[in-house]
Amino acid sequence: MSPTLADVSTAAVLERGGGPKGPHPVPALTVISHPIPSRVGERLRLDALAEGREVALSRNGPDFHPPGAGASRGQALNDPFISRKPLVFAPGSRAGSVRLTCQDGGTRVAIAGSAMEGTWELSESELAAGVPLELGQRVVLLLHVVEGGDEAPTVDTLGMVGESTGVRRLRRHIERVADLDVPVLIRGETGTGKEHVAQAIHQRSRRRSGRFLSVNLGAIPKELAAAELFGAQKGAYTGATQGREGFFRAAHGGTLFLDEVGEAPPEVQVMLLRVLETGELYPVGGSTPIAVDVRLLAATDADLDERIRDGRFKAPLLHRLAGYDLHVPPLRERREDVGRLFFHFAREELETLGEAHRLDNEDAYAEPWLPSPLATRLVRFQWPGNIRQLRNLARQLVIGSRGQSSLQAEPRLEHELELAAAARPGAAVTTEPLLVAAHTEAPLEARVSPRRKASQVTEQELLAALREHAWDLKATAEALGIPRPSLYDLIDKSPNLRTAGDLSSEEIAGAFEAHAGDLDAMARGLEVSRRALGRRLKELGLTPRAE
Repeated sequence: MSPTLADVSTAAVLERGGGPKGPHPVPALTVISHPIPSRVGERLRLDALAEGREVALSRNGPDFHPPGAGASRGQALNDPFISRKPLVFAPGSRAGSVRLTCQDGGTRVAIAGSAMEGTWELSESELAAGVPLELGQRVVLLLHVVEGGDEAPTVDTLGMVGESTGVRRLRRHIERVADLDVPVLIRGETGTGKEHVAQAIHQRSRRRSGRFLSVNLGAIPKELAAAELFGAQKGAYTGATQGREGFFRAAHGGTLFLDEVGEAPPEVQVMLLRVLETGELYPVGGSTPIAVDVRLLAATDADLDERIRDGRFKAPLLHRLAGYDLHVPPLRERREDVGRLFFHFAREELETLGEAHRLDNEDAYAEPWLPSPLATRLVRFQWPGNIRQLRNLARQLVIGSRGQSSLQAEPRLEHELELAAAARPGAAVTTEPLLVAAHTEAPLEARVSPRRKASQVTEQELLAALREHAWDLKATAEALGIPRPSLYDLIDKSPNLRTAGDLSSEEIAGAFEAHAGDLDAMARGLEVSRRALGRRLKELGLTPRAE
């Protein structure tokens, strides 16, 4: 039997907001792709399943509703090529599971890319992961779970596209903290949109008329970080031929956003702590304190608690930064938003090409602009680069399909999407009618790499893991079951591995030219950390190709 879609445990879903501490999750269907693009993102809640009743889905009903719309604004799928014979959703034999039955002679249905016949049953954890359903090779729906209870619309915060549980919760937290002056720590993986969250907080704060300054601490040379942030007196250091104001004073009366705050050097951490505690700073080389009125927002994709344990980050600073703690969910935890996000970015690209009319189609008989197999791959993809990666892919597909009636992925891109989807733990679903008694699922513990000693990791295993995770050190450490500092030590000790700091300027410049500035391709080719390589590029004055 093939593995299941259960790569997200029920415990993980409960931790993100369902279960005992909140309303019980409810199954739902969200439109990922439709011949009429404006319908992408519409949703049908399957509340009847929780009451033990069936839901029959066909072209004629039930109604799907736009985000935040009332019951009067819904409409059926209305695709003329979808059968009137319904696909039936019913409560499964186990708690939280859903059974699907396809009628003989009805619409062709594919689950996660595999043809469906007869009756299938999907477990609670499979629904938590999100299950893509292709109807008639025209409409793609995602079967997933949403929070139970009130579905009242949330405020659309600075174009924060999506209605997933994580995004709705994030909007609510922004509204609660925006008008306060407390520092906010925004946590989330790279590419999730942490700076957009910071801008949303600023725009809804009492400081909205003041300046919003964004500073990436990971991009500032460590020896210059203090002067850049706090200013410097003339002659304070070699090359300081004139005084420097610094970002804190420049943001006086407004908001200062510090991205990658986990990269702050120790001396900068001490100075940040003083500013947060006293509202005063000392410029580099100065002896007189200067009062500043700045709201500090900080962001990180690092595990600051782990850095505190390793002695690389100061616990008091974390406590000060996290006056309020926000989590930006990764894209793989909000798959129901992938369709709306993709069409949002695609429209932006089409507008630059003067072809935005392609998404204004209202003809239900038209061929889908986003083909259903491609939509399924998008929703199954792991998205290690999150929103930034999705935007880049939308641009690539739109430009690569100019002059064609629908989007077409070139073979290389199609292959990468398929491989990434297949590599996702439990990404495939059983390809035969499912007997519940035979349906077994490995426990979560069996799917997570156990913790172990770094000395147990062989050279060959280390190199294989680095390559498999595209030199993402955090993902590699998690896969090997060792702490990240131990991974750094293994790399330093290995005679066959090197870091970005070991690369010569000529080697980096040659790779930059060979890969046309593609940072991901350079990192894979040079076999070094992408983030560290990005810093070396900035030091050399080279700008990687925009994602």
